[in-house]
Amino acid sequence: MRMRIREAQKAGYANIAVVCGAWHVPALTQPTTIKDDSVLLKGLPKTKVEATWVPWSDDRLAYASGYGAGIESPGWYRHLWQSPDRAGLRWVAEGARLMREEGLDASSASVIETVRLADALAAMRSLPLPGLAEQREAMLAVLCHGQPEPLALIRRKLEIGNRLGTVPTSAAAVPLQRDLEAQQKRLRMKATTEIKPLDLDLREENDRQRSLLLHRLNLLGVEWGHLQRNSNRTGTFRESWELRWQPEMIVSLIAASRYGNTLEDAASNKLCERARGGAELPLLTGMLDQAVLARLPVAIDVLLVCVQTQAAVAADLTHLMSALPPLARVARYGDVRCTDVAALHPIVEGLVERIVVGLAAAARHVDEAAANKLLDHMAEVQTALDTLDMAMLRDDWLDCLTVVTTDDAVAPAVRGYALRLAFDKQRIPAEELARLAGLALATATPPAESTGWLTGLLRGSGLLLLQHDVLWRVIDAWLAGLSHEVFIERLPLLRRAFADFQPAERREMGSKVKQLDAPAAARQTELPLDHTRATRVLPVLAAILGNSAAN
Repeated sequence: MRMRIREAQKAGYANIAVVCGAWHVPALTQPTTIKDDSVLLKGLPKTKVEATWVPWSDDRLAYASGYGAGIESPGWYRHLWQSPDRAGLRWVAEGARLMREEGLDASSASVIETVRLADALAAMRSLPLPGLAEQREAMLAVLCHGQPEPLALIRRKLEIGNRLGTVPTSAAAVPLQRDLEAQQKRLRMKATTEIKPLDLDLREENDRQRSLLLHRLNLLGVEWGHLQRNSNRTGTFRESWELRWQPEMIVSLIAASRYGNTLEDAASNKLCERARGGAELPLLTGMLDQAVLARLPVAIDVLLVCVQTQAAVAADLTHLMSALPPLARVARYGDVRCTDVAALHPIVEGLVERIVVGLAAAARHVDEAAANKLLDHMAEVQTALDTLDMAMLRDDWLDCLTVVTTDDAVAPAVRGYALRLAFDKQRIPAEELARLAGLALATATPPAESTGWLTGLLRGSGLLLLQHDVLWRVIDAWLAGLSHEVFIERLPLLRRAFADFQPAERREMGSKVKQLDAPAAARQTELPLDHTRATRVLPVLAAILGNSAAN
C-alpha cells in the first residue's frame, strides 16, 4: 500500500485518499523508505488477481451485523446529513409514518408530544439539540406507548435502514454477475435487503422466468429467495417466495462463476458435477426435481442416466422409497415448465415394482426405531402414488399392503399402518378391519405388540375411530383389560399414537364417549310415528313441489 501511495505522489497527485481499516493506518504513516519496502517485498510469490466491487448495505454497516468497525445507526446519520434543518422533528415524523405503514397507531398529537419530550430531555442534559438517545427515550414513552416492539421496528427499519448500495456498470465484474444483473433488470426484480414476499403464477411467462431465476440461484448457493412451504405449486401452479438480498451473496455468485458464465450454464454444470460424483439415489432424484424446477435440460439428461443406473443396482429399499416422491412430482408436474419427462415413467414403474416386492421382507423382524422410519417411507410412497394417479401401480401397491397386514413376522406398527392405508383406499372392508383389530388386540397378544400395531393403525388421523364404532369398542375393551402396571408402561406409546390427532377430532371423541357410554335402552328407544301430524305436512309439500307431488 505504501508503494502505491508513492506511485500516486510521483504521478503528481496532491490530494490522495486511502480507504482502509483503522488497523492499517499506523503502518501507512510510519516513516519508511522505498529501499525498506523493496527488501520487505523481495522474494514474495506473485499471484495474478482480479478485483470487483460489492454493493454494501445499511445492516452490514451497523454494529448489529458483528462488524466491529461499523456504524451503530447508519440510517440516523444519513438522516442528519440529508436533513440538517429541524432534524429532530423530521425524525419523529418519519418514525410515525413507519408505524402507520405497519398498521400501528401514531397520531399527530403523539408526534408533537414526542418532539417536546426530546427537547426537554436535551435541555435537562445540557445538550444543544436532542441526540439519538433522547429521541429513542421520547419515542418509547409517547409514540410507542411504552412498548418495546414498535421501538425495535423503528430501530431496524429507520435507525439502521435497508438501503443497498450500487456499483457503476463500468466497474469490473464477472460475467455471471452481469448475467444476473441483466435478468434482474429484464424481470423487474430489484435487489433489496428488505424482506419482501413474491407470489408467482407459473402459467404466466414472466412469473415462470422469475421462478427459474430464483431456483437457479438456489442451486448455485445464492439464496436470494426462500420457497415457502405453504405454497402448493403442484395443484395451483403457484409459488410463494420470500426475497431478501444480502451483500455476501455477490461473493457466493463470484465463487460459482467457475461453473459457467450464465446462470443456466453454471447451475447445469454444478448439478452435473454432483451427479457424476457418485451421489446416492435419493439425492439424485432430489437433484432431478431441482433441475426440472430450474429448467436445465442438459442437467436433466445427465441426471436421468445417473438415476437409471443407480436404480438398477440400488439394494436398500429405503433408498428406493425415498427416491420415488421427487420422481413422482417431476413425472406428473414437470411439464408445467415445458420440460419433457417422458423418460421418467419406466424408471418410476421399475422403482414401484421393486418396492412392492421387497416391502414385506424389509419389514420382517425389525426393531421399533426401524419400523417407525419405514412408516415414514410408506407414507411417502402412498403420497407419490396418489400424485402419479396410475391405476396399475396403485393396485400393485395396495395388494402388497393387503399381504403385509396378515404377515405375523412383519413389525406390528408396519402391519397396523398397512391396514390403515389399505382401508382408506377401500381395499379392505370394515368387517375385515374389525376382525384384524380383534386379533391384534386379543388377550393372548403381548401388550407391546398390540401397542405398536395400534400406533401404526391410528397414525396421523383419528377419523378411523370416529367413523367405526366396532373398532372403537374393540380398542376400548383391550384398554380396559390391561393391568395397571402394563397400562402405565405402555402409556407413552399410546399417547404418541394419539399425538397427531387434530383438536376437532379430540373434541368429537369426547362427544362419542358420552354417546357410547349412555344406557343401551336410551340409545335404542324409538319414538312412535304420529300419522295424523305427518299428514298435515302433505298440503305444504304439494304447494312447494307441485300438485303432482300430492299424489
